[in-house]
Amino acid sequence: MKFSSPQRRATTPKSSIAWRWMINTLSVVGVLLIVANVGIYYFTRQFYYGSAENYVLSEANATATILSRLYEDLAVNYSSEIREVIESFDKKDQMEMMSVNSSGEVTLSSSGFSPDSSYYMPDYEAALKSDDGVGVFIGMDGGENILAVTVMIAQPSSNYSALRFVTSLSVIDGQLGTITLTALVISAGVILLVVMTGLYFVKSICVPLVEISTTAQKLAKGDFSERIAIKNNDEIGALSRAFNDMADELENSETIKNDFISSVSHELRTPLTAIKGWSETLALGYDEATFAKGMKVITRETDRLESMVEELLDFSRIQNGKFTLQMANVDILAELDDALLIYYDKAGKENKTISYNEPQFICVVYGDKNRLRQVFINVIDNAMKYTDAGGSIEIIAQRTDEQIQITVSDTGCGIAPSDLPKVKAKFYKANSTRRGSGIGLAVADEIIFMHGGSLDIQSELNVGTTVTITLPLMQKKERNDNEQ
Repeated sequence: MKFSSPQRRATTPKSSIAWRWMINTLSVVGVLLIVANVGIYYFTRQFYYGSAENYVLSEANATATILSRLYEDLAVNYSSEIREVIESFDKKDQMEMMSVNSSGEVTLSSSGFSPDSSYYMPDYEAALKSDDGVGVFIGMDGGENILAVTVMIAQPSSNYSALRFVTSLSVIDGQLGTITLTALVISAGVILLVVMTGLYFVKSICVPLVEISTTAQKLAKGDFSERIAIKNNDEIGALSRAFNDMADELENSETIKNDFISSVSHELRTPLTAIKGWSETLALGYDEATFAKGMKVITRETDRLESMVEELLDFSRIQNGKFTLQMANVDILAELDDALLIYYDKAGKENKTISYNEPQFICVVYGDKNRLRQVFINVIDNAMKYTDAGGSIEIIAQRTDEQIQITVSDTGCGIAPSDLPKVKAKFYKANSTRRGSGIGLAVADEIIFMHGGSLDIQSELNVGTTVTITLPLMQKKERNDNEQ
């Protein structure tokens, strides 16, 4: 069986699952890492700069408090004490302390070096404008970040109106650089880990999918020998297992259909050969006995061909959803009697026995009488066909309040256990040595199903087969409603 292959578009690298995963995942991870790194840098900088600012502010406030107390002590020289505090500042290695006069010029510095008059002090300007007399500046000065805090003196003089504390932030900036670099290295490691684990994961998906795609293309070309190795018990494994099951079914269907074609060809050839042979014989001349025999054979084989063609047409209608029923109230036992009449004479000629005790009750079902008779004919014909000379076929009809059950049992060759689940499948023949197309039982099962009943088969190899047909009975009220 060949399938027409749909036009397939080649998978480009940018349309592959791995590429899409790479772009989508790395975009999300990259954005998250950028936000994380920016957040780490910002909050770390705020923490370190805030700690430094608090430290310098506490030192400035402490010094301003000391100077305020010295001012209140009339026994000391206030200007000399300010000079002494600045020159003997014990934290020179951490920060520089300056005194600023009322003109905004540095008059004294703990480092011993005073800047020129153009030295810009934005913290001093902020302190002059603030209500609490404190100004803070963080920014670049001389190529490095500095922290400057100015505190206005509560009792200023012309030379000493404010104290200014300046410290370098280069050490903190170095620590921030180290932290930032560490965060970037960790981020790069995270990206690398995501890429490696992700590619492994995507590979575990893509490789089986490529294998499935390749195998599907082979199936489309009619090669049913390929199967997919199931490596994991996950969704991909389940997909592979389902794909293998589908391939098995396709292979089985292909085998069954090939057997069906071969069987139908053989079934058609036999009656056609008989018809052609007798037609040629009669055309050459005949006597009355020869003519009668030939016409009998031609008629029988024509009926056989007609039956096969009708089965094929019914199957085609079922496949196309055009199989319809002409529903009405039907005496089901009467239809069974009509079907049996066809085979009584035939059974006697083939040395087979048909046993049937007609019940004394009437069973009415709502259905298509022609189709139901067709089912009985098919089932009885199969029993005759698979029963050898000397065998018997027994038909029993039983009823309950709601259903009628008809069993057809034979003493034929039976069906192997491996074939039993498949005998109602379309095209399937359990025994290829017997005549038949292999679709009659499938059509019969469909007809019974459409009547709301069931067709069940039990069989034992070399013992016999029992087919049970169950149909729902029409209740009295339902019969009256349908008749009105």
